[in-house]
Amino acid sequence: MDSLNRISLFPLVFILLMLFSFSVSSTQTQFNIPRLRARGRTIKIQPKTKPATASQSNDFKTFFFTQSLDHFNYRPESYTTFQQRYVINFKHWGGPNTSAPIFVCFGEEQSIDNDVEINGFLPDNAPRFKALLVYIEHRYYGKSIPFGSRKEAMNNASTLGYFNSAQAIADYAAVILHIKKIYSAQKSPVIVVGGSYGGMLAAWFRLKYPHLALGALASSAPILYFDGIAPQVGYYTVVTEDFKETSESCYETIRKSWAVIDEVASRPNGLSLLGKKFRTCDPLKSSFELKDYLDSIYTGAAQYNEPPIYPLSVLCGAIDGAPKGTDILGKIFAGVAAYYMETKSCYDMNEYNDPTDETYVGWRWQSCSELVMPIGHGQNDTMFPLAPFDLNKFTKNCQSLFGVQPQPHWITTYYGGRDINLILHRFASNIIFSNGLRDPYSSGGVLHNISDSVVAFNTVNGSHCLDIFPAKQSDPEWLVMQRKVEISVIEGWLSNYYNDLLELKD
Repeated sequence: MDSLNRISLFPLVFILLMLFSFSVSSTQTQFNIPRLRARGRTIKIQPKTKPATASQSNDFKTFFFTQSLDHFNYRPESYTTFQQRYVINFKHWGGPNTSAPIFVCFGEEQSIDNDVEINGFLPDNAPRFKALLVYIEHRYYGKSIPFGSRKEAMNNASTLGYFNSAQAIADYAAVILHIKKIYSAQKSPVIVVGGSYGGMLAAWFRLKYPHLALGALASSAPILYFDGIAPQVGYYTVVTEDFKETSESCYETIRKSWAVIDEVASRPNGLSLLGKKFRTCDPLKSSFELKDYLDSIYTGAAQYNEPPIYPLSVLCGAIDGAPKGTDILGKIFAGVAAYYMETKSCYDMNEYNDPTDETYVGWRWQSCSELVMPIGHGQNDTMFPLAPFDLNKFTKNCQSLFGVQPQPHWITTYYGGRDINLILHRFASNIIFSNGLRDPYSSGGVLHNISDSVVAFNTVNGSHCLDIFPAKQSDPEWLVMQRKVEISVIEGWLSNYYNDLLELKD
């Protein structure tokens, strides 16, 4: 235990505003807030074999639940409904009236198909517990779209106003109650599991709905990265340390490259030169466009630096291994090309700012409304150029994009977060917070035990959500042990529950 603790689119005007407000301004210094999702977008750095999706396996059955649009008001429009998708795997379930547990995966900011693919924690442990497996899609993502279409759902702030975490976990509560009723599983204990944003939802669900969830596994859930609890510089400090530990020379090359990019950009035809150097698909509009792209690659390499590929090592290996005489920008480009692990004819500077990507679009709204994560860095405290988080500028961008003002204090008001050790020590129970300390988002995670049943398991070399990915024979021993300890804790929760169930029957 001690070693582990070390250890559908927007309307055109919205699209144009998004590109203007967040991507191409030549005076912009605020980089995009790094994506939270459990696994990165660049799938080329992942193993090519994947578990079957719900549509590819007979073990998974897809259903739709008639969900309330608004759980918290009683105006006529609140009774509007939409079809929310959920997936069930019955293969190993002990059956109705057996009190066999239900493991529920909470959908995050993407289609539930992705969670069915990447969440190995549920199917890997289902035989051991004879568990029913349930995957519930987050509203406004995948096929769980209110108002009949994605275009209508994303139309304006009025339709987007129902798109928030409180409504999402209320959705999950309704679906869980529905499943327990129709499958005669009223006495079946529920364990909720989530990674990244889904991990935050799992932890918050256990706090808000303890009568429905016996316990929660919250993997890589940065619940403290709100309202100034975690330092703004935390995320980028971990990224910088990851690069330093991987290769000091790689770190130095990247640190020096930003000034070189700006110097080249200042020359006549400088942007054209940079475009040719980095083989951009479209002409560069500013040096920031290139720097923002590189920022996304570096943060992604650190956040998703999972075995056995270790993309951060691949990237730095290419930077350090560039032919003798290669200039700084040539080395940087070598790292970019190696990171993708494929030959590309050109590199799309808007790959991480794609207005057709539902996660990009949805997360923009969520971060502009309630999930305000003040991530930034100063002049010399990381390997990145100056980019402090500016709430005033962020607010103006959100107002111009959505016509709403961000609520940076709401998460801590609704879910808590301040004085977490004092507050949760006696109030909360049965939550596992797991983090890999090489994951930049661990800087906003719970890294120490709060009580005997609100526990933190950390792995020194772990990356984002690694413990809930499918187990592989190539997994390092520290990862195998982390999962074993998590399972032993969950077994304890279930054992106590079944003992209580017997006592109350008597």
